[in-house]
Amino acid sequence: MARPPVCKLMDYGKFKYENAQKAREARRNQTNVIIKEMKLRPKIDSHDYETKKGHVVRFLNAGDKVKITIMFRGREQHRPELGFRLLQKLAEDVTELGFVESSPKQDGRNMTMVLGPHKKKAEAKVEHKAAKEAKAAERAAEEAEERAERTERNAGRQAAPKKERGRSENLDPEIEA
Repeated sequence: MARPPVCKLMDYGKFKYENAQKAREARRNQTNVIIKEMKLRPKIDSHDYETKKGHVVRFLNAGDKVKITIMFRGREQHRPELGFRLLQKLAEDVTELGFVESSPKQDGRNMTMVLGPHKKKAEAKVEHKAAKEAKAAERAAEEAEERAERTERNAGRQAAPKKERGRSENLDPEIEA
């Protein structure tokens, strides 16, 4: 008499655990795209522009998207070309780090443009971590060098003899020490 084929039972707990591990690994590797916002005015001074541009560069280096908003007030609303030129200038200044994801659009009193980074957030994190480790290693090497110099200098000098401490006088005459 032939036996029926043996059906292997799967451990449901093990199956759930492995799926949870895969999901956790997928979450660890995913990155959230963050949109940072930078607000400007059309009559911005050159120094202020450079500061704002520096922030945009930092955001793009970190792998984040940047939404640039130009706010118009009063008579400035009748001159949207000023804001458009400013956005074009900013886009040209950061071309090596990012690209124009959405071209400048006027919506009411504001004109907006979105810049996207050339490198992904994960790549930016890896680069930042490597740079941080290199800097820490460099700092540790400098500290070790300074410590070696200090010990070399101190080895040449003789240590000053320690001053002998006298006994302190007891203010209470009844207590004998």
